[in-house]
Amino acid sequence: MSEREREDGSREQGGREGESRREPDGSPQPVGKGPDGSPQPDGKGPDGSRAHDVRDRLYERLAAYEGRAAATGGRGKDPVNEPMIRHWCEAMGDTSAAYRGPDAVAPPTMLQAWTMGGLSGHTDGTGRSAAYDEMFALLDGGGYTSVVATDCEQEYARPLRPGDRITFDTVIESVSRRKTTQLGTGYFVTTRTDVRADGEPAGTHRFRILKYRPAQREKPADPPLRPRPVINRDNAGFWAGVADHRLLIQRCTDCAALRLPWLPGCNACGGAEWDTVEASGRGTVFSHVVMHHPPFPAFSPSGGGGPYAVALIELAEGVRIVSNVIGVPYEEVRVGMPVHLEFLVTDPDLELPVFRASEGG
Repeated sequence: MSEREREDGSREQGGREGESRREPDGSPQPVGKGPDGSPQPDGKGPDGSRAHDVRDRLYERLAAYEGRAAATGGRGKDPVNEPMIRHWCEAMGDTSAAYRGPDAVAPPTMLQAWTMGGLSGHTDGTGRSAAYDEMFALLDGGGYTSVVATDCEQEYARPLRPGDRITFDTVIESVSRRKTTQLGTGYFVTTRTDVRADGEPAGTHRFRILKYRPAQREKPADPPLRPRPVINRDNAGFWAGVADHRLLIQRCTDCAALRLPWLPGCNACGGAEWDTVEASGRGTVFSHVVMHHPPFPAFSPSGGGGPYAVALIELAEGVRIVSNVIGVPYEEVRVGMPVHLEFLVTDPDLELPVFRASEGG
């Protein structure tokens, strides 16, 4: 047996030379060579390039869907209309006169908006094709269950005007080979939607997503820390008060206006001189939000990353401060809830003012 045959045999049997790694779909994971000749997962060579000498069987199956329909005979739920154009322009801050008046046209970048099915989807049977669902089932079955939109490209053939009826067809244009990104390893899928207005070509919309398996990240050995506050000469007195378990409010010595957060000058009269008064610690929830994403374990009482409540607290003195509400589940925080000040030691180097829901609140 020749040396080459022995090497090929060791690869086929998963020997040290080949390190036969398998993806969840049963296909071999690409293996490259490191600087010392050792195997490198994901097909990375010594220069970081990707080796494709090992067959990606899942890619071969996915590539078979290129050119197949993702949606056929789709119809826009609404004709091009002025209310949607107005809402879009207000959201985007676009004040162009071309989008107003009797001769108005729709902003070209609204091209995709006229084809979207909304929360209920396209209920007339013109939604995603069976081929599209099959391709995604293959990806999900291979462990590539996460998805992120990466970019889109649009081409415009004619302006869209109120009253135009929109139809469209979508095709699976391309599927990339397996790629490794910061998010994880997966496949880029590009679809192309050809849009028509009253039967005439109006434009083309290409939409690209990454279906990926999230990269495994090592959990830090130390517990996560909250971000450090930025302390400067304008607010150093506030943080000195917190260190002494006192919540200090600035007071202008010219007009007696109170201010929080601290500022270098009075926003009522412009005066530069000030002193402080200590807050009583009583307040109410003026408004609040519940943070769901991104998860940040340091802000969650359970350490699980959320959700957690962030509130704007109106103090009895009339000023407001952003803080956390503790002592009740996040879903029970409500506007008008009475709270009182506490100081929370988040780690050995940081103490913060927070507000606990008062009993009977």
